[in-house]
Amino acid sequence: MLSSTADKLFWMARYTERAENLARMLDVNYRMSLFPQASQGQTQGWNALLAISDLMGEFKNRYAENTPENALAFFAFDHTNPSSIVSCWRAVRENARAVRGALTAETWETVNSTWIELRGMQAKITGGAEINDFFDWVKYRSHLVRGVLRSTMLRDEAFHFAWLGTYIERADNTARILDVKYHLLLPRGEGLGGAADYYQWSALLNSVAAFEIYRKVYRDVITPRRVAELLILRDDMPRSLSHCIRQCYFHLQEIRNHQSAETERRMGILDAELHFGRIDDVFESGLHEYLMHFIDQVYELGERVSKDFLIPTEVAYG
Repeated sequence: MLSSTADKLFWMARYTERAENLARMLDVNYRMSLFPQASQGQTQGWNALLAISDLMGEFKNRYAENTPENALAFFAFDHTNPSSIVSCWRAVRENARAVRGALTAETWETVNSTWIELRGMQAKITGGAEINDFFDWVKYRSHLVRGVLRSTMLRDEAFHFAWLGTYIERADNTARILDVKYHLLLPRGEGLGGAADYYQWSALLNSVAAFEIYRKVYRDVITPRRVAELLILRDDMPRSLSHCIRQCYFHLQEIRNHQSAETERRMGILDAELHFGRIDDVFESGLHEYLMHFIDQVYELGERVSKDFLIPTEVAYG
């Protein structure tokens, strides 16, 4: 496969996943901001979201206040923000259009119709139930794109590059969300174990579609240690670090070439560390340090994939 084609497929999938993750985090933040007891924590929650995305400076350059309205405008419909939902879907569509021959007709039609519908949405959304419906729509369309891709594409290199991009992006986002929860959202010295803390941990689980899974696995109160265990080490949790890296390793093996052996070795080591890891060891080394090291590893693996297979000079849409 041409490296340019692989590159477009890889980034098409990453931006699809990024749009969904952003919609999930915005949805949870917005719902939390509506709680009566959340008035003092609104700014902290939106700051956390900006920290996850590394966009605090860019946001402050454009908006005087960190309000839910400004944050939603910045993250949902700001065309100048390369990480906004509308920018992500524009990138999905542009990358897909460039490699239509490598996609099935159903996949391209799903991507294209999503972009066409999205362009007409901004003027219709004024807040309240409409913004919640919008976030649900983004999540649904992301699921639809991946579902059509999985259901209609030949299991060839194009398929594996798309899913490698999906799981690298998902692993990075899950680690960032969990790290920010511990260090920006968790109350310091007060409210631990209380109602506000419960809602925050529930919000974290909902942001990664894990609330029902947590209840099924643990059947008990929500505790930080168990949340971390679920999102880091559970192989059977679809958005856990362990599951994402296991899938990355599988798809990388399917597309290996003469220069990817070192990337495959490093991915395999990370997969083994997560598979055989223990949550006690994670907390002993420091959760923040562990997650930051993981994020650095995922970034390095993404860079190595680019050097082994893709076009590292892509800027506007990947």
